[in-house]
Amino acid sequence: MTHQVLVVDDDPTVSDVVRRYLEQDGCRVRLAADGLSALAAVDAERPDLVVLDLMLGGLNGLEVCRRLRAGQPGLPVIMLTALGEESDRVLGLEVGADDYVTKPFSPRELALRVRSVLRRTTPAVEPGGGLLRDGELVADTGRRTAELNGRALALTVREFDLLEFLMRHPARAWSRADLLDRVWGWQFGDQSTVTVHVRRLREKIETDPGTPARLLTVWGVGYRYEPAGHA
Repeated sequence: MTHQVLVVDDDPTVSDVVRRYLEQDGCRVRLAADGLSALAAVDAERPDLVVLDLMLGGLNGLEVCRRLRAGQPGLPVIMLTALGEESDRVLGLEVGADDYVTKPFSPRELALRVRSVLRRTTPAVEPGGGLLRDGELVADTGRRTAELNGRALALTVREFDLLEFLMRHPARAWSRADLLDRVWGWQFGDQSTVTVHVRRLREKIETDPGTPARLLTVWGVGYRYEPAGHA
């Protein structure tokens, strides 16, 4: 299966390098040099993934990501951010980026990140339908969809990954480093990535995100998932 990737960057040198590496990896690549062109390209033909530079002229990457999330909640987005700008990375994750790569970056590393995210978004058929149930919360791991009280949840790729992992491993405390390793596959990295995704997931699965009943904080450790109705 050939995946289509939209690369959004106003630096033609960066765009060309990324395009060549992704094409070598078997992807079909389209390019956009600014935010408005990127949104138009997605509307014209939905890609399988977007590589999005944060620092775009005009409509910046954060606003592009925000609009993509509003119109295409399941579309995977990998954001390119400047080295050392942790606040920008956190903002990117807050508006719904699934992953990020810091500049300057290895094109090969980016290609591997793209492959990893695409692999997670490819539907798979599992024995028994691949359903995980917790009361009115249901996650279909084959279709990679989730619903609560019969209402579909607009989860990003990483939010679904996190939910699936926690539902498969309930009642156990996981550190942020554990989750970064087990869910993201990173042995090192910015652990605020986990914090942001936990916060966003709580907003979607908890009745009161400020007082969560399922996705609990274990002080001094990390997080624990408790099924509905636990003592």
